[in-house]
Amino acid sequence: MSEPDAKTPRERYRAQVREEVKKHAWEQIGTAGASALSLNAIGKQIGMSGPALYRYFANRDELISELIRDAYRSLADTFRARAEAGGAAGEEAGREAGRDAGAGLAGLAHALREWALADPQRYFLVYGTPVPGYRAPEDTTMIAAEIMAVLLDACTAEAPPAGPPSPLETHLDAHRDWAAHHPAPPSALHRALTFWTRLHGVLSLELAGHFAGMGFDPALLYTAEAEAVRNL
Repeated sequence: MSEPDAKTPRERYRAQVREEVKKHAWEQIGTAGASALSLNAIGKQIGMSGPALYRYFANRDELISELIRDAYRSLADTFRARAEAGGAAGEEAGREAGRDAGAGLAGLAHALREWALADPQRYFLVYGTPVPGYRAPEDTTMIAAEIMAVLLDACTAEAPPAGPPSPLETHLDAHRDWAAHHPAPPSALHRALTFWTRLHGVLSLELAGHFAGMGFDPALLYTAEAEAVRNL
């Protein structure tokens, strides 16, 4: 038997209203972008006055923060699930390819693209142009750090034999804030950052339609970039 819902009817209603507000917020973002998000407009859509709606979200920025948290949490959960599911399979594929845990980064690369293509507006909210005047709270950065931690684990598992660090690797090792103090070697930090910048670059261009009419398959370009990062 499932455990009874500990929430009161008032709490359940509040959660329901907040979810409905977020649903309409995503629709607004899809139509006019996050900078045009309006709580008053959402209130009219759901039959609620502005003052009443502000009891559920204090302002536009609080609503945007909640959407960003949901987006980051979704990607963090996707990465973690792919890493856990691909553990044994990755090791087998790695042995066949003559490398350890060879499918780890490849699996995360495909997970990132699938996640982005499933909801481009969600992708652009967290990895696109910043919303003018908006500043994300610290806890959203903490969730984003979970995503990077999974990536750093994969990069560390696939790290080649250690050699002298490059100037960039020495610099990254000395400035680890972006890596949430993950105990990864400098080569893994380099690989993770390269993975993140290259693949987001391809994804951003693809989702924005910049490859339209160029006559090639962006999926193949993305896969080639992912493989190039694995071979660093």
